[in-house]
Amino acid sequence: MSTLKVKPVLVAGLDIGSTKVSLAIAAVRADGHMEIIGLGTAPNMGLKHGIIVNIEATTEAILKAKEEAELMAGYSAPSVWVGVSGGHIKSFDSKGMVAIKEKEVQNSDIQRVIEAAQAVSVPSDRKVLHVLPREYKVDENDGIIDPIGMTGVRLEANVHIVTGGQSALTNIIKCVEKAQLKVAGLVLETLAASQVVLSEDEKNLGCCLVDMGGGAIQLLYFVNGSVAHSSMISVGGQHFTHDVAVGLRTPQMAAEELKKRSGSSLPSLVEEHDTVEVEGVGGRKSRTLPRRDLATILEARAEETLQLIAHNIQNSGFSPLLGSGIILTGGASQLPGLVEMGEYVMDLPVRKGMAKPMGPLVEISKSAEHATVAGLIRYGFEEMKQNGLIQNPEIDLSQSFAGISDKMKSFFKDLF
Repeated sequence: MSTLKVKPVLVAGLDIGSTKVSLAIAAVRADGHMEIIGLGTAPNMGLKHGIIVNIEATTEAILKAKEEAELMAGYSAPSVWVGVSGGHIKSFDSKGMVAIKEKEVQNSDIQRVIEAAQAVSVPSDRKVLHVLPREYKVDENDGIIDPIGMTGVRLEANVHIVTGGQSALTNIIKCVEKAQLKVAGLVLETLAASQVVLSEDEKNLGCCLVDMGGGAIQLLYFVNGSVAHSSMISVGGQHFTHDVAVGLRTPQMAAEELKKRSGSSLPSLVEEHDTVEVEGVGGRKSRTLPRRDLATILEARAEETLQLIAHNIQNSGFSPLLGSGIILTGGASQLPGLVEMGEYVMDLPVRKGMAKPMGPLVEISKSAEHATVAGLIRYGFEEMKQNGLIQNPEIDLSQSFAGISDKMKSFFKDLF
């Protein structure tokens, strides 16, 4: 494999989930686009609902994912953009108003009005993660998305503020730093995933991004192109696996494998004579069962989960504004039949959301399972560009990527 003559500009994302940790490293090409050159994953049992419950286990999982990603990329991971989620995340709307200095709205005016909007009392045990502008108002003209250059006297901003629990965030940072990584920033996971899963048209028409993880479901609502609301449901892929393990009397690991390999949320999609090999518990013999038995178990949990999502959407009050419907992403969203059942249960358009391609490894970068970590890279890239840390890197990565492409494809073929 050929080596790079110049070390490229690197961006890394770290997704700490309830079932696994994913760390991806991307390199910025000469044309300003990115390509994922390293991706490492490791099982994780040290986090529940976004809260660290075992620091050592989480640190160990991050270290394993880091080593795997660095080995594949051929570079040490730079500072990482870390995804956060869970019940400790709370958000609310706020407003700010300032006088327009030069009678014409400039960047400095926008910065001042956003600062005024976020000058609200936040409890000492909470930390502000994001201040997301929803819309602006210039004098009596409201519903403005970009007020730059508009003439007026008074500028108002309506923003959505996302906060996280201070102790939960501190423990996450502690685990990352114990794994010998620097934290570039903390990012709401659904906001990161939206960078690579949603189109601008979907955001403008209104939609709800549903990130179905192993331990919980995170929802992020977009109205008129901006974040309007976020929430969480304490059900995830682990609950599907547990149902299979209990229903078919098989170990959790075997149940997870069955779900991934042969699962379906709609028995009607399964051939009548299809069978599955089910591992016994405690040394008992394996059994051959109809595959529809597996699908029937998953159907009950899928319907209940989708009902909870529908209830959340109804309670949010944004249901009439979701012109683009629901976009499902995350590892648990890959269960066949979920989209079809979702459209029936929620009476809204539903599609499966996958990340946009990032480099030659289309089958990896497009995976719904890795949408969050790909989104963290995209978010970090945009932040670095905005802060002047990325300025037209003149690096030819084509030779190097051609060399590592086959190696990575082979690696992920074995992994999945």
